[in-house]
Amino acid sequence: MTALGEADEPSVEALLPDADELPEVLLDLAVPHEDVNELVALRARVLDHPDTRWVLTRCVDVLLRDLGEPEKSPRLPALPEELGELGSCFYVFVFLAALPRVRAYHRRRGIPDDVSRHTLADLGRHMAVHRRGHDGRGVPVPSWNALHFRGELYQLGRLQFQRSLLGPRMGAALAAAGTGLGPGDRCLNIHIPDFRGPLTPRACRRSVDLAREFFPRHFPDERYDVAVCHSWLLDPQLKEYLPADSNIVRFQERFRLADTYGEQAPDDTVPVGFVFGDRQLAVAGLPRRTRVERAVGDHLRAGGHWYGGHGWFPLGRPGVARPFP
Repeated sequence: MTALGEADEPSVEALLPDADELPEVLLDLAVPHEDVNELVALRARVLDHPDTRWVLTRCVDVLLRDLGEPEKSPRLPALPEELGELGSCFYVFVFLAALPRVRAYHRRRGIPDDVSRHTLADLGRHMAVHRRGHDGRGVPVPSWNALHFRGELYQLGRLQFQRSLLGPRMGAALAAAGTGLGPGDRCLNIHIPDFRGPLTPRACRRSVDLAREFFPRHFPDERYDVAVCHSWLLDPQLKEYLPADSNIVRFQERFRLADTYGEQAPDDTVPVGFVFGDRQLAVAGLPRRTRVERAVGDHLRAGGHWYGGHGWFPLGRPGVARPFP
């Protein structure tokens, strides 16, 4: 790919919406309304200084390199806190400049407009998550949103599905199960977004059904026979606190769990961040308003730890009996 800014590529100024168009584009990306005016004002600061414009150009170039190729998404570092909102919001403009190309990629693949729109609107959702936890404006984990803007991840109903490759742990588990798959083979990596309603069995089943139709249709050159999930929601310890008919336990039971603990270190901050909005909250003061809040907090207060769970299930093909009840 030719670097942005060269003769045959439009400049970042041309790729970014102008100040009058920007509010509509931001709202299409579900950016919180209270952030829109400030981001419009910040646009000039990003473009008017040669250094920030150069960094923007380079970041867009890196983001779009190997567009659509799974597992080649770059790690985009957070910028220094001393830059204030210029740093915390900088990647909004990187994603805005990448937007025309990722939409063109979606069109080439025949991705329906509603799937494209819902997928890319995850940018605004993550800004809302950041505001909930930190009462500030910005993109907390730009490398996560890079997956959406590179054509690797798609929102299909309640769940998100990332075109991915099996890693050593899950690949070994699938090989041991006699699936014929192993490390490096293709898989769909399931993600569970916040602010998308309850994680009901019906909603999850619909998402998997959508995925089983979507990927063969729009990526016919790729075969996905298995779905995997890496999440604290698959930690079996949750069954000690939640009833058998809870959405989380029923979600767990769809998966065949690989070794959850092994040599894996605990990561107690992950469930705290997802449930309470801030990974740094003191355990002693965690609220107990819901069953999940009580489960996460009480387990930690009792001296326990949480681990990321790793599970898989056969995805099947369209026209074949559903493996996800």
